[in-house]
Amino acid sequence: MTTFDLSPLFRTSVGFDRLASLLNAAHRSDQASGYPPYNIQTIGENLYRITMAVAGFSEAELKITQEHNKLFVAGDKAEEKESDESRFLYRGIATRSFERRFNLAEHVRVTGARLDNGLLHIELEREVPEAMKPKTIKIQASGALLEGDAQEKAA
Repeated sequence: MTTFDLSPLFRTSVGFDRLASLLNAAHRSDQASGYPPYNIQTIGENLYRITMAVAGFSEAELKITQEHNKLFVAGDKAEEKESDESRFLYRGIATRSFERRFNLAEHVRVTGARLDNGLLHIELEREVPEAMKPKTIKIQASGALLEGDAQEKAA
């Protein structure tokens, strides 16, 4: 297993302490399952879509849960019983139960989901709070910065 030393990044960065745990989670073997296959795409600057191939699942058999910065997608499929009249010679369509986990960045929330022709589309949006958006600070030519300073000097 490869180990990353991120200490040089932490010398000049604040709030990225989750980065190490995300990299370690990416290398874990339990994440290696490729079922069901999925795509992650960006639709716009703050819009994302996860598309999962869930052929054979109905809306009732799928469950999407967002808990803080984690997204859980689960499919619960009952095992099909083979009858005496019908047996599979080859079974290539996987219809087993699954649970897929995604780590979400701060302020990313699920806005909707739809099942269309065996594809589950999950829409996500990053909502940057007003307090975190860049703002321009007006530079004053001279004088007091705060009105309270001007009142104290006048008294």
